[in-house]
Amino acid sequence: MFPQQPQQLDETMRIPKETIDILKDQVFAFDTFFVTSQEPYEGGVLFKGNLRGQAARSYEKISTRMQNKFGDQYKLFLLINPEDDKPVAVVVPKTTLQPETTAVPEWFAAGAFGLVTVFTLLLRNVPSLQSNLLSTFDNLNLLLDGLPGAFVTALLLGLHEFGHILVAKSTGVKLGVPFFVPSWQIGSFGAITRIKSIVPKREDLLKVAAAGPLAGFSLGFVLFLLGFILPPSDGIGVVVDASVFHESFLAGGVAKLLLGDALKEGTPISLNPLVIWAWAGLLINAINSIPAGELDGGRISLAIWGRKASSRFTAVSIALLGISSLFNDVAFYWVVLIFFLQRGPISPLSEEITDPDGKYVALGVLVLILGLLVCLPYPFPFTDESITNF
Repeated sequence: MFPQQPQQLDETMRIPKETIDILKDQVFAFDTFFVTSQEPYEGGVLFKGNLRGQAARSYEKISTRMQNKFGDQYKLFLLINPEDDKPVAVVVPKTTLQPETTAVPEWFAAGAFGLVTVFTLLLRNVPSLQSNLLSTFDNLNLLLDGLPGAFVTALLLGLHEFGHILVAKSTGVKLGVPFFVPSWQIGSFGAITRIKSIVPKREDLLKVAAAGPLAGFSLGFVLFLLGFILPPSDGIGVVVDASVFHESFLAGGVAKLLLGDALKEGTPISLNPLVIWAWAGLLINAINSIPAGELDGGRISLAIWGRKASSRFTAVSIALLGISSLFNDVAFYWVVLIFFLQRGPISPLSEEITDPDGKYVALGVLVLILGLLVCLPYPFPFTDESITNF
C-alpha cells in the first residue's frame, strides 16, 4: 500500500505505545476523525473510525496537531479502506518512507535508454534499414534520412514530459528522471517517469498525469492537420495505401473529413510525411493514456474514480491488450512493459478521499477519450460501395 516497503523494522522505527495514545486522544478528535479502533500497519498504525467534516480540512487539522506534538517524526495518510470503503487514517514514522537507492545512478541509466531511443527513432523513419538491422552499422549515413521524422516524434515526446514537469513543479510533486523506452515499431513507447515524493491529493495527481498527454495530443493534432494541408516538399511525399487509416478512429475520421472522395479503399495515396510522423507521436501519447497501472491513464483513473476503480481499469486494460497482442506486436510489447514495469500499485497519496474539481476531471476524461480514439480502429468504409458500383 505504501511507496516503499521497509526491509526490516527495528524498535526505533516503530511507534511507541505512549505516542499512539497521544495520537488517539489528543491529535485525532471529535471534530476531525473519531477513532474507534486501531491496528498495527507496517511500521506504523492504522486507525479506523468516523471522519468528521470535509476530508481535506480534517487532514489539515490533524497534520497541524501532529506537527505541533511530534515535529517531523511522523507522516499522516488519510485513505479509503478497500475492505469496506470507509475512511482510515494511517500514521507511519518518516524513517520508513526513505526512497530506495539504486546501484546505477538514475541519470546514467536514463541517458543510456535515451541514446537507444534516439537510435530507434531514427531507424523507424528509414524503412530500407528496418528489414536488416545489421546493415545499419554499414550505412550509418542513411540514419540521417530519418532525422526529420525522429525530430517531430522526439518533439512530441519532449513536450509531453515538459507538461508533466511544469505542472509537477507548480503542485510541489517531485519527479524522477524520465526513462525513454525504445521501440523498433514506432520509435519509442514514451517515457517512464517515477513520482519520487508523496502526492498531496488526488487533484494534484490528476493535474500532473493529464498535463503530459494534453500537451502531446495538442501539438500532435496540430502537426497531423498541417500534414494534410501542406504539400510534400519533394512533390511526392510518402505513398501509403488508404487502408492504413483504418488503424485509428481519429486518424481515419480526420483523413476522411479532409481528403473526402480522394480516400478510396485499396487506393495508394501520396501524403506529406508529417502526417505519419505526427501520427506516431499521437499513438505514443495514446498508449501512455491507457488506464492501467502507473501509466498516465492509470494515474488519471485513480485520481478521478479512486483506487478500487483504478485497479479494475488496470485489469480490464491488460486483458484487452493481451487479446490485442495476438494480432498486434506493439500491443504485445506494451503488455510486457506494463506487467513488469508499470503495473503498480500507485503509491498512496497523503489524502485520497477528496474528489478532484470538476474541470480537472473533464480534462482527465478528455485524455482518456483521445487515447481511445487514437487506438481504436476506424470501422467504416471510406467509399460507399453502392455509389462506386453504380
